[in-house]
Amino acid sequence: MTNASVREFKMPDVGEGLTEAEILKWYVQPGDTVTDGQVVCEVETAKAAVELPIPYDGVVRDLHFPEGTTVDVGTSIIAVEVAGGAAPAQEEAAVAPAPAAEPEQPAEQPAARQPVLVGYGVATSSTRRRPRKQAQDPAAQQAASAVQSELNGHGAAPAAPAVPAAPAAPAAPAQRPLAKPPVRKLAKDLGVDLATVTPTGPDGVVTREDVHAAVAAAQAPQQAAPEAPPAAPAASAPAAQPAAPASYDSARETRIPVKGVRKATAAAMVGSAFTAPHVTEFVTVDVTRTMKLVEELKQDKEFAGLRVNPLLLIAKALLVAIRRNPDINASWDEAAQEIVVKHYVNLGIAAATPRGLIVPNIKDAHARTLPELAASLGELVSTAREGKTSPSAMQGGTVTITNVGVFGVDTGTPLLNPGESAILAVGAIKPQPWVHKGKVKPRQVTTLALSFDHRLVDGELGSKVLADVAAVLEQPKRLITWA
Repeated sequence: MTNASVREFKMPDVGEGLTEAEILKWYVQPGDTVTDGQVVCEVETAKAAVELPIPYDGVVRDLHFPEGTTVDVGTSIIAVEVAGGAAPAQEEAAVAPAPAAEPEQPAEQPAARQPVLVGYGVATSSTRRRPRKQAQDPAAQQAASAVQSELNGHGAAPAAPAVPAAPAAPAAPAQRPLAKPPVRKLAKDLGVDLATVTPTGPDGVVTREDVHAAVAAAQAPQQAAPEAPPAAPAASAPAAQPAAPASYDSARETRIPVKGVRKATAAAMVGSAFTAPHVTEFVTVDVTRTMKLVEELKQDKEFAGLRVNPLLLIAKALLVAIRRNPDINASWDEAAQEIVVKHYVNLGIAAATPRGLIVPNIKDAHARTLPELAASLGELVSTAREGKTSPSAMQGGTVTITNVGVFGVDTGTPLLNPGESAILAVGAIKPQPWVHKGKVKPRQVTTLALSFDHRLVDGELGSKVLADVAAVLEQPKRLITWA
């Protein structure tokens, strides 16, 4: 490559004010050809897993960090060799060691070409990631795989001439398979190599169905011959031998690095526990009528196709309680020594995901009808399960619900989400003996727990809110009279 220069791509802030991100996976290796907008790696921040696109064309010269490394924002993570004619002189200077320079040069680039820092590519006219079918030949692939094992040592890049030598790629190019971030996350969780999956989506994109089909195909041979293991009878071993359980290995301990969402959650919970003085109150309530209403709404045409469950009515009950007691929906401004009362409710729903606990919120939940709230809850849950929750969806919450009842737990003492004044924990709903109309009968009962920041919520206000939630769930017709 004559008149070539090296461009350094730095770890961007893919959220708002994030300071670091962990490199989950590299999609390129030294010697690979990359194009403007091509995703080169997936990173995990304290809020989400996102893919990073490269903002220029060239050949990968070096990957500065191996997978699993946590890198500070602003640190160069990949070096790309670009042709001299492909970048103006000012843009070339961006790769010099001078720390003030940045990879992009707005003065030299078209206004429409702005590097996107949230992992969704560069917004160029109609150019998409499909042209990456221009793969290197097998020799370059072999060299790239050899570099994989030397990644920790900043190995030198393979010779570049092999890259342009290849003509059009044949039927099975060695490029990274095309798939959306949630599909990549699903494949990673299921242990599926996307390179082995047959894509059925438009333009050769791997879909969720393709991943599940690959898993089913891999399991089919195992299910066809399940009788193989009994060939080694366990009874032949001496009965007195106290062998370790099969679920344990020889190691006595396992150390798990605290990164990404779990690291952010740990820091936030410590800050919350030792900053806001928590108070938690409890109430046990008969929710039999609410459970009946849930079943009725499932048959209502207005809720066709929507997720209708007890959490929907619990969320609505909390919104009604906040409307009746607006001071509960507030935050504490330490710098100004002021209580900030919010006239809107961004309702957070705590969700347990493979990446850890996240709390996305429904924006302006107070203004939504019951069907709209049901639709928003369904979208929030499915997005979280797919690992697709965006950083913005987890910002700006004002009050949170955590449903520990799904785990069979009666209730708990939840910690506040930082910046919020209250969080409602919902316990398991189950039949219990209950005095109803003067007689002991089996009723559907649950226990609610409300934790609040005692700096701005006193016992009276907290008690009123919790009592209102319980009253609505006991007599859901109050949703009409109180709303």
